[in-house]
Amino acid sequence: MFRKLLSDDENYNLLCQAHEQFNNREYDRCLELLQQLETKGESSGLILRHNRAVVKYYKGGCKQHQQLLQELEQLSDGKTAPGASGVPVVGLSLKHAGGSAITVARYNKAVIYYHRHMYGTALERLAPLVSRLEALEKHMAALVATLQLQLLLATNQLNRAEAFLDYLQYKLNLVASAPSPNNNTNTNPNTNPDEAASGATAAAAAAVAAAAAAAAAATSTLAAAATSTTTPSVLDATVARVAGESGGHLQLLQLLTLVLNRKPVVIIEDGTPQSAELRALQYYIMKDFQMAAKQLMRINSDCTQAGTVTPQLSTCIANNMGVIHLRVRHYAIAAKFFQNALRFDQQLADNLRQSSLQTMSSARSCEIMYNLGIAMLHLRRPKEAFQCFLVPIKQYHSNPRLWFRMAESCIMEHETKLRGEERQSLEGVMNSSVSKPYAAQSSAVPEPTLEFAALCLRSALTLALQYRASFHMAASPEEALEQKDAAAQQLWSQQQDNNFCNPSKPVSLESLENMLAAIYAAHSFVSLRLGDHVTALEMARHLLQSERLSDAHKLLGHMYAGEALIMMDKATEAREYLEPTFVSTLNALDLETRDWQLKSLDAAQNVVRYNLAVALALQNDFQAAKNLLATLSHPIVSSKALILHRYVELKMSAASALN
Repeated sequence: MFRKLLSDDENYNLLCQAHEQFNNREYDRCLELLQQLETKGESSGLILRHNRAVVKYYKGGCKQHQQLLQELEQLSDGKTAPGASGVPVVGLSLKHAGGSAITVARYNKAVIYYHRHMYGTALERLAPLVSRLEALEKHMAALVATLQLQLLLATNQLNRAEAFLDYLQYKLNLVASAPSPNNNTNTNPNTNPDEAASGATAAAAAAVAAAAAAAAAATSTLAAAATSTTTPSVLDATVARVAGESGGHLQLLQLLTLVLNRKPVVIIEDGTPQSAELRALQYYIMKDFQMAAKQLMRINSDCTQAGTVTPQLSTCIANNMGVIHLRVRHYAIAAKFFQNALRFDQQLADNLRQSSLQTMSSARSCEIMYNLGIAMLHLRRPKEAFQCFLVPIKQYHSNPRLWFRMAESCIMEHETKLRGEERQSLEGVMNSSVSKPYAAQSSAVPEPTLEFAALCLRSALTLALQYRASFHMAASPEEALEQKDAAAQQLWSQQQDNNFCNPSKPVSLESLENMLAAIYAAHSFVSLRLGDHVTALEMARHLLQSERLSDAHKLLGHMYAGEALIMMDKATEAREYLEPTFVSTLNALDLETRDWQLKSLDAAQNVVRYNLAVALALQNDFQAAKNLLATLSHPIVSSKALILHRYVELKMSAASALN
């Protein structure tokens, strides 16, 4: 968009020529005309500076965004460039001479930060414009609203995005009502969103939405400034085209917002990849994974035949196919798709410093590496998973779930090494070489060790506790109905989202409690391995006090607390946690469906009784320990029980000899 600088007829003709040259991509000639305007004493110096900076940016292939950002910052700060006729802009509004220049400069800065994945900074830069959206020209309001909605979706503020959409629809009339299914047909995908969220295998995956390409197609573009809302007829078509494109983007983002919020909406297929991908996302949310995969494959086939396949589209489709397979527990296939997505994404991210803003915003390596790490973790390849998680943790370091996944990788890698060393020790009993002791490392070293796992778990626990304290409970239907009568602007800005685990979707309270329980259990286990028995006991007690505690975590809490007390020479207190009576209250299904060795209540009962026998033996109650060991029959404890039985008999024989 390149609009008129209000002056005499000669300046207007120069501007029209500059506008034409800009549209024809004759940027050198455009800059010459802008220079002539400045030489002639055109009063709108701020606008000339802004438009000249935009033209230079396009002349450089849309790559020198840092230089453009510096120019825009100078405009916003009211600094006058050497030799320029700009005036300070402090206190200027939209009605003043430089008001629109400042408005567009702020918008363009937010666009740059958006493309650089700096969404929080972009929201801050855009906030002054959003707060006075009703005062902006309609086409500028549409641009600002489109970018604001994109930023809310990018930061997973789904509730706020939906409320903002209502504000645009009913208050500003910028978007029309989305097509919804007939009330008589039961097509509402929001049957049980909490159940859908909690049952997802890939809940921790940072899935790029199936409509990511749709949002990318609606990518915000840089705008040029004007001095007046009065537009000459020669430029009416340009303004109408920009407003029309923004309206189309808003319609697309409206559908994406409603789909992500699990609202009943009809996606009308118009043959574009954007609508098809929205439909695929809708199938995925409704748990129709087969139809979602078919839809993505159809998009790939149609675009291949039309010759419109781009690295962005290939990345999006490959990643989303991986997310679908991850959800149905086809982990090897999912990993293959994620690796393909990384290969496509690499074509975009080879040289980001020399890439355009649009290319930079399309790079999704962080999210894809997060997904690949989850797949590798399920495939029991912890070292590869750990290396994958190192990439997104640099950007999403406030995500407690990501820190926990890194700790899981460290624990799995340590246990794998431990089993390998045990096998080697058994095979090489006659070998004279002495095995090396476990060498402790610094916890700050990013290696898959238990020390680093402890650091990850401390970070995860601190963040999770902080988020639980600030968790926002959704309003009841009655309260939501009352809020509808409030001012729309105030309503959407006060909406809150529990988007603590970006880039994953917002978490429910149940999911957050489950995460905390898992963190407590893992922290207690790692502390036991590292010999920090005080911390292990503390974490185990916190685990047992958790709300919504699963039976599996209840079992682990008792076991870890008992072991910690035994190692602290407090066998009497340990017996309180190791009484086998609590095992009978556990749900067998919760044990059977987990990926661990305790697949039945019988196995759990034997493990608890064995540990109780150890506590009894430490208290010199050998007869009770022997009686308890006689009841153990499960293979999971048979070898250890045999060793303990021999030890008890030796102690009893020694005591008999003394008597």
